[in-house]
Amino acid sequence: MEYQAKELFAKHDVPVTLGTVVENPDDAAEAARGLGGRVVVKAQVKTGGRGKAGGVKLAETPEEAVERARDILGMDIKGHTVHRVLIAPTADIAEEYYFSFLVDRAHRNYLCIASIEGGVEIEEIARTNPDAVAKVSIDPGTGVDDAKAAEIVAATRFPEEVAEEAKAVIKKLWDVFIKEDASLVEVNPLVRLGDGHLEALDGKVTLDENADFRHEDHAQFEDKAAADPLEAEAKEKGLNYVKLDGEVGIIGNGAGLVMSTLDVVAYAGEKHSGVKPANFLDIGGGASAQVMANGLHIILNDPQVKSVFVNVFGGITACDAVADGIVHALEMLGDEANKPLVVRLDGNNVEEGRRILNEANHPLVTMVDTMDGAADRAAELAAK
Repeated sequence: MEYQAKELFAKHDVPVTLGTVVENPDDAAEAARGLGGRVVVKAQVKTGGRGKAGGVKLAETPEEAVERARDILGMDIKGHTVHRVLIAPTADIAEEYYFSFLVDRAHRNYLCIASIEGGVEIEEIARTNPDAVAKVSIDPGTGVDDAKAAEIVAATRFPEEVAEEAKAVIKKLWDVFIKEDASLVEVNPLVRLGDGHLEALDGKVTLDENADFRHEDHAQFEDKAAADPLEAEAKEKGLNYVKLDGEVGIIGNGAGLVMSTLDVVAYAGEKHSGVKPANFLDIGGGASAQVMANGLHIILNDPQVKSVFVNVFGGITACDAVADGIVHALEMLGDEANKPLVVRLDGNNVEEGRRILNEANHPLVTMVDTMDGAADRAAELAAK
């Protein structure tokens, strides 16, 4: 969130004013008094477009700050409920700029996108005045040194009076990007104040969860209250699960196979009342009974799920081990297993895996040999 991004900025000496975060409207008055009385009340949600949605309001007095906080708290902004607001001091803004660092996957390097026309969405700037948007590639091996910072300043056409300070701020933002293992660091607006100095007036940071082991302090940035309860439980169980808005639960081994499974289920669902995949769940290579039980437990507790498609290609983990896992998982779940399962096994030791499932003869389990056929059957059962 913005206030957390600003905390990261301050940690790396980026010029920024932190403000005060409140969750109760009545606390906004004291926060405003501490900041001089005249403040901006800003919704704290992990999405852009807060201002356009009415989530950023000026308050002339502490009493008005309470009213603005009351207006904003509880708002829905692009599917995000506002649970806290940032009470920030007003700023004497002379000019607004846009600045960001991000991972450029297409070219396998980093990219700086900047513009002297900040304060609005960068997509809007790019559409209406593409010449005003500078894009500077950054070699991961060398990063942003003095020369690269100067190149960015020149390409962006920062005014001469702020050019030197801009170079220093750019290098500090680069520190945030690299040292915090971020995939995005965005400041919109980066402002030139009336006294001529620069300040990051807003902030958006995306952190790479793969680097969490290097950053114990990053755990504080997770908004557990806003997390989907099934996703939170899956995370606790070490499952790679994402909730979707559909009716066919999906379990597969390997991210590529699961993504393909989502596609074939969506395609099959078109002729079965438009049913869709209910989730992404990759159990990886270890399809033990416990892992399978954990996965089924999560999916079966989604009230939207009407059927489950277990799609496994035996590789390192053979199909007989997967079949054993399914049988024992159903035993472990007992009455909780109450929705039909369509199972497609292929690959290493597939015949033995199918034999195990046939012998178990569980009333909820249907085996289908092909992926397309299994997706069709799962969609059909969900529609019924």
